[in-house]
Amino acid sequence: MPYAIDLFCGAGGMSEGLIQAGFHILFSSDINEDVQRTYMNRHEQLGLLQGVNTHYHRGDVRELTGEFIRNSIQNLAIFAEGSVPEDIDAIFGGPPCQGFSRAGRRKSDDPRNLLFKEYLRVIREVNPKYVVMENVVGFLDTKFYGFVGVTGQLYDDGMVAPEILRNEFQLIGYNTLEPQVMDAANYGVPQRRNRVIFIAYRDDVVAPQYPEPTVTEETKLTIEDAITDLIRERRVRNRIFNGRLSQFQQDSINGRTPDINGNTINSNGVIYNNEVSSHTPIIKERFSLFKEGEDGGQLRNRIATKGINLRGKDNLILYCSQMLSMEEDEVVKKFKKADVNDEMLDVLLTKKNIRTRLDRAKPAATVMTIADDYISPFEARTFTVRELARLQSFDDSFVFLGKRTTGGIRRRVEVPQYSQVGNAVPPLLAKAIALEILRLLIAEE
Repeated sequence: MPYAIDLFCGAGGMSEGLIQAGFHILFSSDINEDVQRTYMNRHEQLGLLQGVNTHYHRGDVRELTGEFIRNSIQNLAIFAEGSVPEDIDAIFGGPPCQGFSRAGRRKSDDPRNLLFKEYLRVIREVNPKYVVMENVVGFLDTKFYGFVGVTGQLYDDGMVAPEILRNEFQLIGYNTLEPQVMDAANYGVPQRRNRVIFIAYRDDVVAPQYPEPTVTEETKLTIEDAITDLIRERRVRNRIFNGRLSQFQQDSINGRTPDINGNTINSNGVIYNNEVSSHTPIIKERFSLFKEGEDGGQLRNRIATKGINLRGKDNLILYCSQMLSMEEDEVVKKFKKADVNDEMLDVLLTKKNIRTRLDRAKPAATVMTIADDYISPFEARTFTVRELARLQSFDDSFVFLGKRTTGGIRRRVEVPQYSQVGNAVPPLLAKAIALEILRLLIAEE
């Protein structure tokens, strides 16, 4: 049985893929209480019981030691007879990525940028055969200043993270593959999600390879493949979903992740985490203005240059009439003729231009932690937690616990369901990577 450790495990996307590949997770850790509830609930579903055959630790990685991990594993009930593994086969982990992200302001002094150093320290202390690290693409060009490695080496200011990482691994006895950007859509995930993957391996084991794509450009899964059976409006559902489940939908319902006895968990028709956001009539009508694949900036430009017919958008027409001090017929006429200015466009659409209505015939854009940025191609609303979980390739039986969403200053400490989904490694991507490691471990036996 191949044994793994999952650090910075979050709600458990990486762990799902590891288990699907055939790994037994002996130890996992994260700092947040919200993700702990989700993670441990799922593992109990799978028969991975705390203190019996796995150990979950909630805490700061800066306080986590190899000795603590080894002791936690040795004390598991399954090793009561003394058959504790001499080696951990692999450690997987994705240090929090916000400090490296290209999607927003990046701070060179963000403390989250240094958590990968703690990841390296734990690896050095545990000394597994293989190491996988996942992060956002922005990690590739992140520069560090005054960085001191786990062995005490001081690096030149401005050195980029991959160079530091490669040298750090070498100093602690590991070879590394060139980091590779992997798109989850190439591995059966109905979502375009680029992540940089680092793989390191101990000097005494065989070099791994990055997995080859499991789908072609022509067979990449789309939003339509993933979630048409979850459409809520009966009229829309009857028009789009013919009652025949795609293979991806069947797999999501039947389950991909085996429990401790090798049986997958069927959701049995229960759709968890599928609550629809309560949008006002004005917001629904505003969402309906978007064409599939169109973002807020493109919609604004289309209306300004070609006009738009607002007939039937009664709530939106009335709102514009009141805010712009115009008769309703005049509002309709001006927007239809593209006789509009910025003030009129701001009233109709608001100033938020980052929202996009996704295209059903393509893989989804990268699933984010905030639900408001994407509009469903099928209905004038944002996606549910379950729909986004499908787009991440989670089984339907995987239940996300805690608050559905949160905002403001609470986002600094709370990790609601939408964030748990958006932060996760897609299980099918994790599985593809884990299978390559597993192939070598089996060959060693």
